[in-house]
Formats: sequence, structure tokens, C-alpha cells
Amino acid sequence: MTIDDTRKKWLALIVLCLGDLLIVLDVSIVNVALPSIREDLGFSESSLAWVLNAYTLTFGGFMLLAGRLDDLFGHRRVFLLGVGLFTAASLACGLATSQELLVGARAIQGIGGAVVAAVALSLIMTLFTEPAERAKAMGVIGFVAAGGGSIGVLAGGIITDLISWHWIFLVNIPIGIAVIVFCLMLLPGGGARPAAGRLDVAGAVLVTGSLMLAVYAIVNGNEQGWTSGRTLGLLGTAV
Repeated sequence: MTIDDTRKKWLALIVLCLGDLLIVLDVSIVNVALPSIREDLGFSESSLAWVLNAYTLTFGGFMLLAGRLDDLFGHRRVFLLGVGLFTAASLACGLATSQELLVGARAIQGIGGAVVAAVALSLIMTLFTEPAERAKAMGVIGFVAAGGGSIGVLAGGIITDLISWHWIFLVNIPIGIAVIVFCLMLLPGGGARPAAGRLDVAGAVLVTGSLMLAVYAIVNGNEQGWTSGRTLGLLGTAV
């Protein structure tokens, strides 16, 4: 491998870290802004939880499907799809003037986040074939994921106090665009894997639906009661 190839590989890791940072930041940065969102859009205490739950529901539900799409259509293509979807949904969140629009956009953000999170790890495994380099790359992206939460809390407080809660989402847009541009420049193209086969639509719907039911039961477990018929019924249906 040439020096240029090695340099390009580590630059590509920076792009992946930025994409992963977008996802991690979004969780903690929104938590800080919840009181402002509630006051501005008139959420009740119970409905406000769906600003977080809508994201969690689709993020958890679409992780496996994202991995399958990665197998079928190639790492870079699916990663670009995830970042693009997340960035577009961030714009919708930032411009939201109603509860329904914000919660719906957050759900779409969760889908984009699931795709980015799933494919980023696959790309690292593809880019770094040497065990030592791969371990180092995994350590770097792990550090970014761990530190991103703290950065989000700090950034969320500053942005909400100095500007408005809308900008905790709008700030994702230039970062997302930069990730897309550098992804096109640095990440290997690649296509579908020869043995990937076809997408089992019925199976994908069933698995994704089951995961979403399970996540829904978990995020509402405290409110409904962990031993309530509704929670146990949802978990049983998911299984």
C-alpha cells in the first residue's frame, strides 16, 4: 500500500467519525433543549417524550435492515443515503412549527441514524484489513462516540441559550453536507456483494416491525408498567 493510499484511508476514517458524531451529538443535544421545545410548541409532559422516543424507535427498528441494504447496494452508496436522510430530516426538525412535524422528522432522523451507524462499522472493517490498524480505527471511532455525548450537552446548552432550539438541528446541515462531499472524495465506491442475493421484502418488514414493537415496549415500559398486559403483549408479539 502506498503512502497516498494510507493517508486517504485515515482521512476516510475522519469522515466516518464525523458521520458517527452527528448521530451521537443529536441524542444529547436534544435532551438539553427539551424544555425550550416544550414551551415553544406546546408539548405536554407525556407527549414531549416522543421527541426522543420517535428517534429511538426507528433507530433501533431499522438497524438490521440497514445492514442488509449495505450488503445489497454497497457501503458508500448506503452510507450516503443515511447521511443525506439524516441531514434532510435535521432541516425539517429545525424548521418545524408543530408537534407533529417535529416528531415525524425525528422518526426519519432515526432511520438515517441507523443507516449511518450500521454502515460506518462495516466501512471500517473494509478499509482497515490489518488487525493493528483496525483496532486503532475502532478505538478512534469509539472515542468519538463516547466524547460526542459530552460535546452535545455543552453545545445544546450554548445554542439554546444564545440562539434558539431550532439551531440544535440546523447545525447538522453544514456538517452533513461536508460529510457527503468528503465521502464522495475519499470512500471507496464498491457495489453490491456478489453473494448478497436479493432483498427479502416480507422478511425485512417483519424483522423491522418486530424490532420497532420491541423498542416501543421498552421506551414506554416505565409509563405503562413492565408487567402490564400491554407491555408484555407488545414484547410477546415482537418475539
